[in-house]
Amino acid sequence: MAWQKTPAGKAELRRDLGPWAAASIVVGTVIGSGIFLVPTTMIQRVGSVRMVFLVWVVGGLLSLAGALSYAELAAALPEAGGEYVYLREAYGPVWGFLYSWTQMWVAKSGSIAALATGFFLYFADFFRSFDRIAYTLPLPLGPHGNPLEIRYGQLGAIVLILSLAWLNYFGVKFGGSVQTAVTLVKVALISLLIVVGIGFGHPEAAQAAVTHVNLSGFVAALVAALWAYDGWNNASMVGSEVRDPQRNLPRALIGGTLIVIAIYLLANAAYFHVLSPAHVGGATRVAAAMMTRISGPWGGHAVSAAAMISIFAALNGSILSGARVPYAAARDGYFFRIARRVHPQHHTPSAAIALLGVWSCLLVLSGKYDDLFNLVIFASWILYAMTAAAVIVLRYKRPNLARPYRTIGYPAVPVLFILGAIILLLSTLMDQPRESLIGIALIIAGLPFYFFWNRRQNSSRVQ
Repeated sequence: MAWQKTPAGKAELRRDLGPWAAASIVVGTVIGSGIFLVPTTMIQRVGSVRMVFLVWVVGGLLSLAGALSYAELAAALPEAGGEYVYLREAYGPVWGFLYSWTQMWVAKSGSIAALATGFFLYFADFFRSFDRIAYTLPLPLGPHGNPLEIRYGQLGAIVLILSLAWLNYFGVKFGGSVQTAVTLVKVALISLLIVVGIGFGHPEAAQAAVTHVNLSGFVAALVAALWAYDGWNNASMVGSEVRDPQRNLPRALIGGTLIVIAIYLLANAAYFHVLSPAHVGGATRVAAAMMTRISGPWGGHAVSAAAMISIFAALNGSILSGARVPYAAARDGYFFRIARRVHPQHHTPSAAIALLGVWSCLLVLSGKYDDLFNLVIFASWILYAMTAAAVIVLRYKRPNLARPYRTIGYPAVPVLFILGAIILLLSTLMDQPRESLIGIALIIAGLPFYFFWNRRQNSSRVQ
């Protein structure tokens, strides 16, 4: 099947991202605020330190299985859009469209809004005024139909999103360089926290378990771990802008995921070296609690600064990679035509970056990003599982497709990831049946738009 490409003579995306920038997109977008928060939820669910580490290892292995599977697809189909392209090639354009619909309007935009808001929640540790109300809009748009309260932190989050969108507008090479630099700073700061915790921290006396271990608790902790690992797939979205993608994309996906696993395990080793399980289970911010115990209040502020840098890198990586999904859909005729525009000087999907940035800002202003993001987690993982299965589907559907990298352990590795996704899906469905079904409905709501754009595509081909 022939897919619409950029017309001859028009500007195209450039392969300006090197291996370090591609790996930084993986590491930088995965490690956000989760490493500073998630261990609390996990110890509450499984109760023992050994089980927490087992959950991190299992979650890491499942994520690595996904990265190994995606690496084959990324090397064989190094195009903009990542999963959009893989789903399109394996199952047809409707599945690629549903993925792009979900990413643009809810999943990626909701994640960007949440990250930007989280940045200023930590920023408020230094400047309390950012938690104050800046303006009250006298319309029933707030919770329970109340007036909408706009806080200074929300305005700051909007400025941050637009600033990073502007930065990425001026070239993927520049945006990738910023991503590499900030990710290196992030990893250095987290490494410093680890060294301080393990090298200078003194264990608390009480080391009792918080609760008893059971299967449902283990699964719930595994779900939390998989959310913390989420984002390892983002490098595939910029496949058309990575140099030597047949080599660098698999390296970025696999190497980046291994780096994240190591950082998570070492960070948890530091937390539990200093704090008892009971203390971790009761901490709002476990990293801040560890540093406060070692060095007093300034240690908590140091963690807030590290968290802000971590979130900044995740936010930049999300904007950089996320804009390529609506661009890819528009290029194929399944989104607004303006979104396929490539800037003639900067060679970036400039309109798609602007659209994603503005919509994310509106979600920040509405305060509904968490609700929307949680609604589509269930449906998004259905698409992730289908993408891993696409490795198997395309082996049969397109046996002659050039595969510079082949998934190690095929077919067991993609099947392992699919099984992990099924466990996560069943757990989410049981815990949040209403939200899961609403999330599916939100995605299905995109079908009328698909049929509209598909009809327009067919009409243009006839003409």
